Amino acid sequence: MSAQKLLILDDDAPLRKRLARAMEQRGFDVQMAGSIAEGTSLAISFAPEFAILDLKLEDGSGLDVVKALQGVNPDCRIVILTGFGNIATAVAAVKAGALDYLPKPANPDQIVAALLQRGDEMPPPPDDPMSADRVRWEHIQRVFEQCDRNVSETARRLKMHRRTLQRILAKHAPHN
Repeated sequence: MSAQKLLILDDDAPLRKRLARAMEQRGFDVQMAGSIAEGTSLAISFAPEFAILDLKLEDGSGLDVVKALQGVNPDCRIVILTGFGNIATAVAAVKAGALDYLPKPANPDQIVAALLQRGDEMPPPPDDPMSADRVRWEHIQRVFEQCDRNVSETARRLKMHRRTLQRILAKHAPHN
């Protein structure tokens, strides 16, 4: 049996590479893209059975690639990943054709469970989920990096006092 073809679209190169390695270890034949144009081109030439798409990229939305994926393979199973989760974007992702919508950072086992789920069944809960404190810390770190490590801008976007943010950033990551 040949490996199942998987397209990973994310403009965060280190994350994309880590995720690709993890998915290859789980038996997928992986192709990676870092932009909408590259993702659309690979969707057409590679015709994957599965796709993991970042919602917000520097050059647009991962939802822009869904139509190309479905045009080549109407049964393509798509999971949207995002660091900017909210109900409106989750609804838009599902309406566009995504199976599931996972917040970053999602672990590879969660992603595989979402890709392989069938029907209306929910994937099983993770064996070792991240704690709420860890998820909060990861989110703050991501927004901080996206604001070019500017504490004042990050605090404004997170609607948080700058000194509170500085105290959080000075601490180590919570365990799990």
